[in-house]
Formats: sequence, structure tokens, C-alpha cells
Amino acid sequence: MPVPVPRQRAVSAAESTHGPDLTLLVISDDPAGTFTVPELSAEGGTRVRVRTARNLTEAERLLTDHVDCVLVDLDLVPPGGTRPAGSRPDDGAEGHDELITLQHVLRIAPRHAVLALTAADDAERAAEAVRVGAQDYLFRGELDGRLLSRAVRYAVERKRADIAQHQLTESRLRAQENARLERGLLPTPLLEGSDLSFAARYRPGRSRALLGGDFYDTVRTPDGTVHAMIGDVCGHGPDEAALGVELRIAWRALTMAGLCGDQLLATLQEVLEHERQSEEIFATLCTVDIAPDGRNAGLCLAGHPAPLIARQGRAAHLLPYEDGGPALGLLPRARWPRRQVQLGGSWSLMMYTDGLIEGRVSAEGSQRLGQDGMVAMVNGQLDSGLGGEDLLEASVTRVRELNGGELTDDVAVLLLERDEARIRRRGRSAPRSRPGPASPSGAQRPPL
Repeated sequence: MPVPVPRQRAVSAAESTHGPDLTLLVISDDPAGTFTVPELSAEGGTRVRVRTARNLTEAERLLTDHVDCVLVDLDLVPPGGTRPAGSRPDDGAEGHDELITLQHVLRIAPRHAVLALTAADDAERAAEAVRVGAQDYLFRGELDGRLLSRAVRYAVERKRADIAQHQLTESRLRAQENARLERGLLPTPLLEGSDLSFAARYRPGRSRALLGGDFYDTVRTPDGTVHAMIGDVCGHGPDEAALGVELRIAWRALTMAGLCGDQLLATLQEVLEHERQSEEIFATLCTVDIAPDGRNAGLCLAGHPAPLIARQGRAAHLLPYEDGGPALGLLPRARWPRRQVQLGGSWSLMMYTDGLIEGRVSAEGSQRLGQDGMVAMVNGQLDSGLGGEDLLEASVTRVRELNGGELTDDVAVLLLERDEARIRRRGRSAPRSRPGPASPSGAQRPPL
């Protein structure tokens, strides 16, 4: 039975306000058609407004975003159920589940705080209500305005904390999953035994994303050749990012199997054609295979911007790109010529995606940086003594500054460097084996 106390005026959804005020929806099937609650005090300047619903159908209509907390009577007739006159939920009435009403409210109000209302001798059921998902419970016989006001405030704050914790947990899990995917997109280079140094930078264009359609990789095969690749799948969504990962993994496997040049790119095109979501998807690619002596390389371009090379004592410039082939996925049975390039003794080779050159040169204008602008920018940074990781970081930062903010396209930059003087110094400092003592026959013994 409802508590015989003065009735609080129910407030409509249109009258409810956000901010410090709270709105309580009371669900009870009082035979008189009303539900009376104690007059609620405005502690700390916070008022609790009340709406009432006689059944769950009416509750669903009143359950808007303006409602902060729901007080549900556990004796309410469950959806589609009947209760004989004078029976209680624990009388064993057929078809009645003790908490089915509460469970229904929790389903229709997943983001609202929920309080369970029951009789004082129903402590076990009240505790079970909290285990099921209610923020707290109240006993009818002990209900007064001060207790209800505090219970509503407590339930709302506890629900907010629960939601915040749930969102934090989801964010952490999503970050961990993205990090695992990112490790597939941004691999660790396999350069053990090589004299070359490696650096890379990657920034996705999508907001709050870790993955984009750009991809790269670098491996050294057993014959001493260093193979490097950078590519760009058209588009910026998760499907393009996944396709980029597939192409990168396929490139590494094919390269380790001994393929290179036109044969490798033709096989990658087959992979792209089988894995892409639509025939409009294509990918650009640049591959470089550097000879074991580090002085020359083979270059293949598939619709991709040519790399930039800086040799010792000379300004940086673009490698020849007139003989490049089409992007992967555009033309069946296409061919990609492999061009020989002389690198020299000491050099820096920068491979990049078009996100680096398509940024604007001023926040207000439409002019793009372009390849010529990029070459000039890199030469200025080389003149200031930058190299390696510092050179890439300065380049990406400068492009972003010129653009007036974050770039809308993905950006990937890869840098390979060879310092012949350093290699020679390292060779001279390497320990040499001493000859063993001479044998009686005059032949030297092998060192012990």
C-alpha cells in the first residue's frame, strides 16, 4: 500500500530541466491511480521533480532523457502478467517472476539510475534487486522525504560513475585493440646485419584514429639486399586500413620468398583485387631494393610519388619517375618497370605518401605544398643539420603548421640513410684476430 503522505505534484517532461535539478519517475500501480511520495527537500539547491506512471506502458512513454532516476515498485504487475486480487509476489501466483518488472525497467532504461521499492519484510528480494542492476532499494514503511531525496541523488551519482567506468573500460579495450592493429600496420623493420639506419613517422587522417590507408615496411633478405616499400590505399576508413595491412603483410611474405619488381607488384595487384570491397578501390605503391653494398638500388613506382634522395654535398632532389606504372587495381595485366638508380656512398632516401605533399601552404589559401615545396622544405632542414628521426619529425610538423592544423589525409614517411664514413670507422674499430704461434713446420696454427 502507498504511504499516506502529501502528494508531490507530478512534473511533465517539458517542465523538467537539466543542471542541478533532478527528475524522478515513479512507477506504481496504486489502485487509486496515483502514487504519493513524501515532499522532497531541495538539499544543496538541488530540487527533485516527480513524474508518475501507473504501468510500464505509460512509463516507457514518460521515460525521456530528462528523467534522471526511476523508482519502480517491485509489486507492480509484470508486463503481460496478472496478479489475483490480494495476492503478493511471493504467494506463488502463476506466471509471476519476482523481479521480472525490475528487469523490464532495466532493459528500457539502461542509462538511467533505478531504485527498487518493496516492503520492509522483503529484504532478501531488495538485495537481489541490487544484484540484478538497481542502484539501491527503499522500504515503503521507512520512506520519508529526506531519505528519498538522498537515495535519488546517490543513485544518480552512482549510475553516472558506473557509466563513466564502463566507458573508460571500453576506451581502454578499444585502445588495446587499436594498438594491436597498429602493430600490424606499423611493423618493426627487419634490418639486422644492415649498415643502413631507419626512421619512420605515421599520422592517420581520421579523427581519433590510429589506423589509416597508408602502409610501409622494410626487410633485409638473406643475400644482404634491403627492400623498402610504402603505399597508400585510396580512402580513409577502417576497411582501407585493413586492406593496407593485408597488402603490407603480402609484400613482406612475397619479398622474403624472393619476388621483386614487376612480378611482385603483379601478385600484389591480384591480392588487392580479391580483398577490396569494390572495384573502385586502388592503391599506390613505391618499392626500392637496395644492393648489399648500399651504392645502387632498383626502383618501382605504381602510381606513387617518387622518393627524395639527398647525397652528401648535394641538394636533395626527386628520383626519376617517368617510367612508373599505374596504381594497383586500375588496369588488368599492367606492368611496372624497374629502374636502376645510383645512390653513392653516403645518402638519405625519403619515401612518403601524398598526404605529406597535399597539405595547404597557408590556412586561408588553396595552394598545395606539392613535391617542389616539399623538396625545398627538406633542403632547408638538411642545411640546418637535421637528419634521421629529427628530420622526419620536423618535416611532418612543418607540413602541419603550413596547413594551419591537422592534415585531412593520412601521412606516412620512411627514411633510410647510409653514412659511409661511419661504416669505415666502425670497420677500423672492429677487433682483428691475431695470428697463432708458428708450428714447427713453419705453418701458423689457427687461433685458439
